[in-house]
Amino acid sequence: MPKEVLLLYSSQARYRVPRQIFFWLTVACTLVLVALTITVIALSPRCLSWWQASPVYQVYPRSFKDSDGDGVGDLKGILQQLNHFQYLNIKSVSISPFYRSPMRDFGYDVEDFRAIDPLFGTMRDFEELLAEMHNKGLKLIMDFIPNHTSDRHRWFNLSRTGDEHYKDYYVWTNCNATVPRPNNWVSVFGNSSWTYDDVRGQCYLHQFLKEQPDLNFRNPHVRKEMIDIIHFWLEKGVDGFRMSAVKHLLEATHLRDEPQVEPNKPQESITSQWDLHHDHTTSQLGLHDLLREWRAEMDIYSREPGRHRVMVTESYDDEVDKTMMYYSTPLVKESDFPFNFNLLDLPKNTSGFWVQHLVRRWMANMPSGQWPNWVVGNHDKPRIASRAGRGYARVINMLLLTLPGTPTVYYGEEIGMENINVTWSQTLDPAGRYNASAGRDPQRSPMQWSSGLNAGFNGKTNATWLPVHPDYSAVNVETQKKD
Repeated sequence: MPKEVLLLYSSQARYRVPRQIFFWLTVACTLVLVALTITVIALSPRCLSWWQASPVYQVYPRSFKDSDGDGVGDLKGILQQLNHFQYLNIKSVSISPFYRSPMRDFGYDVEDFRAIDPLFGTMRDFEELLAEMHNKGLKLIMDFIPNHTSDRHRWFNLSRTGDEHYKDYYVWTNCNATVPRPNNWVSVFGNSSWTYDDVRGQCYLHQFLKEQPDLNFRNPHVRKEMIDIIHFWLEKGVDGFRMSAVKHLLEATHLRDEPQVEPNKPQESITSQWDLHHDHTTSQLGLHDLLREWRAEMDIYSREPGRHRVMVTESYDDEVDKTMMYYSTPLVKESDFPFNFNLLDLPKNTSGFWVQHLVRRWMANMPSGQWPNWVVGNHDKPRIASRAGRGYARVINMLLLTLPGTPTVYYGEEIGMENINVTWSQTLDPAGRYNASAGRDPQRSPMQWSSGLNAGFNGKTNATWLPVHPDYSAVNVETQKKD
């Protein structure tokens, strides 16, 4: 048909109108499909990051696996047991401190933040462990201890001798050598938070042991030092940090007495942290600015897809509102989540209503859009099987793994390990030496791998840094795999 004839007919209404209707229907359908696609994307939950897609397994390295027969677990021992994490479908492993340390508080008194304590191995051992974890698709979260150092740290030795650069790295004040108590502040481990130093002729603050002097985070040099340490480990390739004891990072500069729980109690009787309301030594103004600085530094290393560096904060708070403040906000990023210790109260009442109350208390207060997490045990708290009873251990583990969010599993809880009995002469934990009922040795016993020598923890010699639980022949990984 000639072109002229086609043009003549195509301009007629009976051909033109259907053609236009079909065209605009096509446009409308396309717009509807685009709108639906955008709506589905906007309403769909975002893909889970690695720290959301798996439980976090906490390893206490002294007690996990001893590779060299000295009775103390080490980094090579963890390397030998990486298949255990894969068997449990664990993707994230949090390892308690392995920095160089005099071990007065078992690694929480750091002598060198950039070195591995020989007890646990070498930096090469660490790098080999990290590389193999990444090869197996596992992530490593380190314990970061910013509040204090060991009194053997180079910074403290320079500070106590009055070095111009380091003199204000710690919190010092004038005091009397015979009664070194500038105020009524009490340490977590009991007795005064102040110790007189003969070299400097002043008192220094320690919210934990006297061998753990508190850093002065009002000093910009200290803040930079800690950021540099964060960079050091991120450059090594670690996948995140558990920020330890963060509520203690800042203290009030006025150094006034803290209010007493019992106002009429004699001052000389104030020896326990429970005797005071810690209005001047915890959760001070500026704390969250510090954490946000560290979050920003970690985000620099999180730009590569799949390499988000997670930040978890540890703070035991009486008020849930204080804990929620560690979450990020739509405007300012802070921790990915603060540890939720609500479920540590489970043994007080194992009824369903009590469990519901503990879960709802967190979920109802959690900021919108944030990610929950759950903890039932750790290296500071008695094991759940000992607190609630062995009969509840499995159901509590099931609860932990079925609640929304990220569960944290303490080593040995997956097999129902219980506390060991520790005599006074066997007590190593400084908290237990001060108050036997507060000792943490019982929940730190060697991991029970098998029914063999030392429960498979140390297969070379008969040495273990703490006793193995006597039930290891029945309660161990090897046996439960066969169950």
